[in-house]
Amino acid sequence: MAAGRARRLLGSLWIALLLGQPDPAGAAARSGSQSLLTGSLVRTFTPFYFLVEPTDVLSVRGASVVMNCSAYCETAPKIEWKKDGTFLNLVSDDRRQLLPDGSLLINSVVHSKHNKPDEGYYQCVATVESLGTIVSRTAKLTVAGLPRFSSQPEASSVPKGSSAILNCEVNADLAPFVRWEQDRQPVLLDERVYKLPSGALIVSNATDTDGGLYRCVIESGGTPKYSDEAELRVLPDPEEPQDLMFVRQPSSLTKLTGQSAVFPCVAVGFPVPYIRWTRNEEELITEGSGRFLLLAGGSLEISEVTEQDAGTYTCIADNGNDTIEAQAELTVQVPPEFLKRPANIYAHESMDIVFECEVTGKPTPTVKWVKNGDMVIPSDYFKIIKEHNLQVLGLVKSDEGFYQCIAENDVGNAQAGAQLIILDLAPATAGPLPSAPRDVVATLVSTRFIRLTWRTPVSDPQGDNLTYSIFYTKEGINRERVENTSRPGETQVMIQNLMPETVYVFRVVAQNKHGPGESSAPLKVATQPEVQLPGPAPNIRASATSPTSVTVTWETPLSGNGEIQNYKLYYMEKGQDTEQDVDVAGLSYTINGLKKYTEYSFRVVAYNKHGPGVSTQDVVVRTLSDVPSAPPQNLTLEVRNSKSIMLHWQPPPAGTHSGQITGYKIRYRKVSRKSDVTESIGGTQLYQLIEGLERGTEYSFRVAALTVNGTGPATDWVSAETFESDLDETRVPEVPSSLHVRPLVTSIVVSWTPPENQNIVVRGYAIGYGIGSPHAQTIKVDYKQRYYTIENLDPSSHYVITLKAFNNVGEGIPLYESAVTRPHSDTSEVDLFVINAPYTPVPDPSPMMPPVGVQASILSHDTIRITWADNSLPKNQKITDARYYTVRWKTNIPANTKYKTANATTLSYLVTGLKPNTLYEFSVMVTKGRRSSTWSMTAHGTTFELVPTSPPKDVTVVSKEGKPRTIIVNWQPPSEANGKITGYIIYYSTDVNAEIHDWVIEPVVGNRLTHQIQELTLDTPYYFKIQARNSKGMGPMSEAVQFRTPKAESSDKMPNDQASGSAGKGSRPVDIGADYKPPLGGSNSPHGSPTSPLDSNMLLVIIVSVGVITIVIVVIVAVFCTRRTTSHQKKKRAACKSVNGSHKYKGNSKDVKPPDLWIHHERLELKPIDKSPDPNPIMTDTPIPRNSQDITPVDNSMDSNIHQRRNSYRGHESEDSMSTLAGRRGMRPKMMMPFDSQPPQQSVRNTPSTDTMPASSSQTCADHQDLESTTGSYLANAQEEDSAQNLPTAHVRPSHPLKSFAVPAVPPAGSAYDPALPSTPLLTQQAPAHPVHSVKTASIGTLGRTRPPMPVVVPSAPDVQETTRMLEDSESNYEPDELTKEMAHLEGLMKDLNAITTA
Repeated sequence: MAAGRARRLLGSLWIALLLGQPDPAGAAARSGSQSLLTGSLVRTFTPFYFLVEPTDVLSVRGASVVMNCSAYCETAPKIEWKKDGTFLNLVSDDRRQLLPDGSLLINSVVHSKHNKPDEGYYQCVATVESLGTIVSRTAKLTVAGLPRFSSQPEASSVPKGSSAILNCEVNADLAPFVRWEQDRQPVLLDERVYKLPSGALIVSNATDTDGGLYRCVIESGGTPKYSDEAELRVLPDPEEPQDLMFVRQPSSLTKLTGQSAVFPCVAVGFPVPYIRWTRNEEELITEGSGRFLLLAGGSLEISEVTEQDAGTYTCIADNGNDTIEAQAELTVQVPPEFLKRPANIYAHESMDIVFECEVTGKPTPTVKWVKNGDMVIPSDYFKIIKEHNLQVLGLVKSDEGFYQCIAENDVGNAQAGAQLIILDLAPATAGPLPSAPRDVVATLVSTRFIRLTWRTPVSDPQGDNLTYSIFYTKEGINRERVENTSRPGETQVMIQNLMPETVYVFRVVAQNKHGPGESSAPLKVATQPEVQLPGPAPNIRASATSPTSVTVTWETPLSGNGEIQNYKLYYMEKGQDTEQDVDVAGLSYTINGLKKYTEYSFRVVAYNKHGPGVSTQDVVVRTLSDVPSAPPQNLTLEVRNSKSIMLHWQPPPAGTHSGQITGYKIRYRKVSRKSDVTESIGGTQLYQLIEGLERGTEYSFRVAALTVNGTGPATDWVSAETFESDLDETRVPEVPSSLHVRPLVTSIVVSWTPPENQNIVVRGYAIGYGIGSPHAQTIKVDYKQRYYTIENLDPSSHYVITLKAFNNVGEGIPLYESAVTRPHSDTSEVDLFVINAPYTPVPDPSPMMPPVGVQASILSHDTIRITWADNSLPKNQKITDARYYTVRWKTNIPANTKYKTANATTLSYLVTGLKPNTLYEFSVMVTKGRRSSTWSMTAHGTTFELVPTSPPKDVTVVSKEGKPRTIIVNWQPPSEANGKITGYIIYYSTDVNAEIHDWVIEPVVGNRLTHQIQELTLDTPYYFKIQARNSKGMGPMSEAVQFRTPKAESSDKMPNDQASGSAGKGSRPVDIGADYKPPLGGSNSPHGSPTSPLDSNMLLVIIVSVGVITIVIVVIVAVFCTRRTTSHQKKKRAACKSVNGSHKYKGNSKDVKPPDLWIHHERLELKPIDKSPDPNPIMTDTPIPRNSQDITPVDNSMDSNIHQRRNSYRGHESEDSMSTLAGRRGMRPKMMMPFDSQPPQQSVRNTPSTDTMPASSSQTCADHQDLESTTGSYLANAQEEDSAQNLPTAHVRPSHPLKSFAVPAVPPAGSAYDPALPSTPLLTQQAPAHPVHSVKTASIGTLGRTRPPMPVVVPSAPDVQETTRMLEDSESNYEPDELTKEMAHLEGLMKDLNAITTA
């Protein structure tokens, strides 16, 4: 028998070779099916396979793409294409066309945000009529997005011989299209200059030729996109060693086998570092290696990655002085590969066959089967067995064709196919065939099996050489299965794996050496119904379909015992004891809402009408990993020095990892430049030192956990500021600020606080102790430690203890303390640190010791972390009892006695909600049961600054006299500056609705509150905004303030126009007339009616008449006041005027009254103060000039003094008074002002000998109000001024005969004296030959009617000596002879007035 089988096998192999069988080994492997060739009508297997299959393609918009495909067959196959599973209609497609070899050409790829018709998965389908169909692997067409830069190169410098990196981060699909230019010329890449796969450029071993302007270019079709240019400067070799640090660290990679992997690693320092690599802590040999190559700067390239290359790679930089290292993981993924491909099979109808398919890959591939291009759906006759094999039961002729095993995972897919040929029986050879078997009966019928018996055919009663084939099928099904007897002559068979309560049709055929004979008559047999419960569902499988879902499939139980009504699917999280269930009607179910990356067990129970059946075995599957669902915890920052910050954190909470944490991604940025974010990816350690930071700069950090799936959510931004300078280590530390000892029986607890001078490095503390002398033993502890327990001491002994802080320079000054240990018999307090009986209750010390070592760590502008130590705890500082701590804090202001408190159960507390840039003090106490300690020593901390949160206030705009094209902007600092204001930015534009980047900007230093803007357009409305900045950034802008420049450069039009409305409100001026100028101080009424030249003569006559009357009134009032006013009353009147001089104007131009007179205000004011015997002739005798030629120039030395120290005018603050006037911050001169508004408070500031001024009283004066209400004003247009002289004018409206001689009053209490500052250099005027005069400004206001201003020439302010005398004489009284002189001076002024009017 064995020899016969061997002969048949050899015969089948010979026939296969003769017919061109392509796989004789596969034929030999299937000896059973190949043996069917004997006695069959043999057909050959037809070679039909793909020569070329499509591969993944990356394209750009507008380009042409070819998806390659070519199939081989003796008969030319028909090629079609599928996109995303649907056949493409290429006949009517004008952009897609089929090439002769079967490839697909796509012209002008279309891609937009909402229309992506070409992107997707493509598959080539080859068909040969009457033979079958095969499908290729699927290939993905990806269209690169629009070119965008996620980071751009920045200007940097590199020492000669060192390395530099220029960032140019783009989308991964655009990285291949990036190139670099230096000085607009392409950069040539070599072993020294290398472009990373991400697009960044590494320049190693820098030379002078590397300096220049660099930019990266994305050329993805169409117009190239250029990045910003950044200058790379090459510096000479540094003379001193520089710290070793990474400028680019390697990051974890996931690569496919066969690809190249690049780990960037660039370190800088002096001496220049040497880079080496390790893999899994083993030295990696790069020299002479074919696949490992050291690139520019020390980066590592691995070509043709294999699975064995996976592991942890460490970059180690060593320059002889220091060594640093960084790690990264390489994960290698493998596309599906076939370990066993399906083999071609010959078979007869009714047979059962199995196509074998074994695959491998990483991640593990899934397998599906395709027959002639159509998916094979598992059923009773098509089953997936042993995970990947396809079993076909009861073959029929239509099962013939090509079967393909398609394996796919996340990184690729592959296909392998085989052909099935159903053989026809050959005509019988010459000889008798057996007749039909007789008496076929079912001798045993069960629910799942049937035993058939029969008798031999009549033609062969012995039947010893006959074999039998039993064909059976379900009634009504035309797919027969066959079962053969196991040995010749056997006349019974057991048919198994049947369905209960099902009718089957059986027939038996006998075979002899000549072939099969006649078939027996069909026999119908019904299996028994199952009255028991269902059996277990076979082939239960569970597969994770997502991080939160699992799909479970199974088959109908073989022993269903009746109709299965439903299934119950049970599942349970591994390690838990609570099982959940869900009712299922079908043979599969997807459970959602599971935990990520968690193991679950599943089982299925079938139910019929009798109840639940037998449960399946548990299958266990883990849900897929995902990115972490929560950020890391407890991110804290520790500023190490001026260039580095240490980060510490804890992993995300348990249950939120969603996979294996492979590392952490740290993102940090300067607070001032939020768009420039740097990323650093580290290993699984819970700390990272970020180096290479800038001095005195605030950085924000956030940390996110990584899994193989990507990056999880990040923590909130946490900020810390590097030190402005590193701590001093050129000298030893100072003495510790305190030392406390607490003796116990055999130990002494020592606690201390660090030196008060925190600017010197402390690297640790040395504790010396001994009996009678502290030099017996010395213990050194870390610089962070604040307590120590000296143990193993003798009881009742006198110990001397010393404490010294030390650093690398040496030890500092010691601090001494002595203590006597307690005797053995002293049990009043048990040593808390040495407990000999662990289970004996230990009495607590009474009273409790306060916490020690309280420290305040500034974390942000509103957060401070308080930490402390508790000496009553064990050494590990672990809290095991119910004690708690109370933290209290308040601002460090003596007047503030209100504390805020909070409780904590740990040795730290995060105080939030603090004010920026504010000094706080903190202290801690501990409470245990009913006992509490006293408050600890206080710790202090000042919160960081924050950007201003309010805009500059009181913004006003006035024009500069004599220069209509120049305006002066004044303002006050923000009320919420949140730090020292370092500068202002003035924005101005003619369009209030324009984008802010279209406004013109003017920068101003932070200590200035005024600014000039020149060369504006005449008769044009301008809008002004101001923004303040401090070291943390820019604050909000003020509201727009409108100002219209004058119409023409005419001297008869007063240019003292100011923005209308309240300052900073942006209100529009009331359009009253063409020549209308908004009033100073924000009055809504005009200064006076416009005066035309035709009315000038009439006006002069009126002025002269009114002037004479005014002088008479002035003389009478002066005499009256001189006799009745004491010095004390004069002071009251001066203060009173400051109260009443700031009312808004009421009335209109018809209320004009004749002026009192024209006054050289400053000359008259300073004359009674300067009591030198030699009066200034200019101040007493010079008449009022009619034009600029009549002005006597002022000495240039006085001019220089004026620029350094300006007079300031500070009036009573009301809604329309100018509290921000020119004199406040050294504003340039020439401003229109009425001196009668508040001259009593006019003060001189910035004298070297003056710091503060005493407050003056403010009282009401009824007589002053009455007199003021009767005074008039004068409007003149005769005054002309030469622009070269740059002479100021002022509005003067005297309301009292002696008001012009009023002594400058002291400013009110609380007024600050801000130093006058020079003008911004950007606005310096070129007028060296002419003096510039200082003019004070004030708001206009009376209780009476509107009075237009009057132009008056004002000479320069007094020099320093005069100013000092003004302050000294501020309390002086006028004598009668002085009044006589003043009256004579007034008469001289009247003569000048008459001369002008007659002219």
